[in-house]
Amino acid sequence: MGLIRPRLPPAPPAAPPDSPARDPGLPPGATMERAAAAASACTLCAPHLPLGPRPIHQLHRDTRILITSQAPGTKAHLSGIPFEDASGERLRDWLGLDKDRFYDPTQVAILPMGMCYPGRLPGGGDCPPRPECAPLWHPRVLPLFSGLRLRLLVGAHAIRFVLGSRLPLGERVARFAESLPGHFPLPHPSWRTLVWAKKHPWFDAEVIPALRREVARALED
Repeated sequence: MGLIRPRLPPAPPAAPPDSPARDPGLPPGATMERAAAAASACTLCAPHLPLGPRPIHQLHRDTRILITSQAPGTKAHLSGIPFEDASGERLRDWLGLDKDRFYDPTQVAILPMGMCYPGRLPGGGDCPPRPECAPLWHPRVLPLFSGLRLRLLVGAHAIRFVLGSRLPLGERVARFAESLPGHFPLPHPSWRTLVWAKKHPWFDAEVIPALRREVARALED
């Protein structure tokens, strides 16, 4: 199998400890509704966000599948809806889900590595997710899911954060079975991956059918 070897830009430095933004400090026993509201109000990274903070997520305590992706793009920032672009159409096709099921939070939750649009790199492409976001919010939100069955790790940032893997992205995806049950590593569904997948037919022939089986199994009653 060929390998994806993305050249990821270095992560930006985290906000200093004396940042004016407050830690949400969710109390013990907080509900998912309270956590989601607090996440939506988060301004921790505001000084670093060119379009300002607009946290985007999709959360429900009863969800079966959690998508941990990278960070929203400009279209999602403007609409407030995650994956409302060509990459979202591609991801839904990979999963074998229509929009109704994908945007049903009792079935699919979305908690990115960075909930806000991070801006553009000088040479083109979006900046990496802000490094403050996932370490703050993921430990607060994940324990509030009551029946999570499958976590999809979309992109190198999510894979490294959750699995701690330093393998090249393509190799990690090719070895997806090692992360089951519970996790499924995927590349980001950008047009670059579409071009890459055409050159590496094992992705469509082996990974996508297995992914759809795991998604269907997770959504079974």
